[in-house]
Amino acid sequence: MKLDIDEYAHLQSPIHAWQPRYKLIGLGALMFAVAMVETLWLVPVVMGLTALLYGLSRLPWIYWLQRLRYPSFFLLGVILVLPLMSGETVLWQWGPLTLRQEGCWAVVLIVGRFLSIITLSLLLFGTAPFLQTVKAMRSLGLPTTLTDMLLLSYRYLYEIADQLLRMKQAMRLRGFGYAPTRRIPLIPQRRDLQVFASLAGTLLIRSYEQSERVYQAMRLRGYGHACSPLAARDRPRLDSWSAIATGLSLTLAIALVATEYWIGMKA
Repeated sequence: MKLDIDEYAHLQSPIHAWQPRYKLIGLGALMFAVAMVETLWLVPVVMGLTALLYGLSRLPWIYWLQRLRYPSFFLLGVILVLPLMSGETVLWQWGPLTLRQEGCWAVVLIVGRFLSIITLSLLLFGTAPFLQTVKAMRSLGLPTTLTDMLLLSYRYLYEIADQLLRMKQAMRLRGFGYAPTRRIPLIPQRRDLQVFASLAGTLLIRSYEQSERVYQAMRLRGYGHACSPLAARDRPRLDSWSAIATGLSLTLAIALVATEYWIGMKA
């Protein structure tokens, strides 16, 4: 399981040179503006804009495809159901299956916004070390407890992934998956579901126990007994490139929101 979201944070590009604190403001504003897009012809505009930013970052496209794989499963149901269930204008019909125009446009809109926001998120977290991004969130006012939870969650995802791999290997060594029984494709057997449920429950309990041990160790070392304000060195001064990039991204975000509002007023 590959979870290194910042493995290309060392590259040299205009997006990498953008200071994390101001990159968080600029890309966050763009994500907010993209989420408000409701007009179909604006979808190619935002997708082209995010593709241009991704190209400027020099991140490999295989990195984008790998990170897109798991979130795309959540969209699969929407893509399969909406064109058949939403709308009244029939484009094609075969027996009980009816393809509807309004559902197709809704899928285009949802997929376009989803891809754009995921790409902007990868630019935000993939072009700077994760620790610097967390410090930037804290410098912008995010509570210390939340930033600590975010950092520890990211850190211990690797531990949970390693535990899951070891448990799956132990299951295979005990013969799981090699039983000579007839299986229906894509339909798991009841015994397999029971094993997967036990696996998930064991992993959850182990994760909870480990979180308790980590928290007790942190408390013994003084965590939570004194306020630790952000050091002055963690608040970098605004350089010229970060000022230009932040200004451009805020301008684009305002332009997108204003265009969407103007189209909505005319409709």
